[in-house]
Amino acid sequence: MKIGLYFGTFNPIHVGHLIIANHFAEHSDLDQVWCVVTPQNPLKVKQSILNNRQRLEMVFLATEAYPKIKPSDIEFGLSQPNYTIHTLVYLEEKYPEHEFALIMGEDNLISLPKWKNAEVLLQRYTIYVYPRKLNSKSPKPNVKGRIHKLEAPIIEISSSFIRNSIKKGKNIRPLLPEAVWVYLDEMNFYK
Repeated sequence: MKIGLYFGTFNPIHVGHLIIANHFAEHSDLDQVWCVVTPQNPLKVKQSILNNRQRLEMVFLATEAYPKIKPSDIEFGLSQPNYTIHTLVYLEEKYPEHEFALIMGEDNLISLPKWKNAEVLLQRYTIYVYPRKLNSKSPKPNVKGRIHKLEAPIIEISSSFIRNSIKKGKNIRPLLPEAVWVYLDEMNFYK
């Protein structure tokens, strides 16, 4: 099985995340997309970041109806700070029957050469890229490897916009999967 790893804080997961994950699950050769919830760095505790389990619960609620999209807490048990290359090596050992690939935005592709073991990532793994609206001064991605840019909707929803809107008492319900909105509302998160 070929699995695309879509890493994120998912604080909170929103319809933009689901649109991207579903697009790759349905319009690429990936069999599944795993939404890998990135652990909160204990050295960088921010009040607006919910704890790992709460964010994982939201990803679970958001993806329940999508059989090709799965929540993943795989990084919760890895030593911190963690790097993508460590997660991939761990996954290959744990699931040798699967082939893993990365899913990232075009903006992350630009910064990829600065990542730990970037050359290994580019040599060993397929990278699926979704478009981002970049300004004219943004550098163009300059990386070589198995990179597949997929035509996909450009999503301009951000978790920080959602958190700030909730704090201001705005109705952001259409930007969240229904079950996530209910959970956030019941738990009074981000208020």
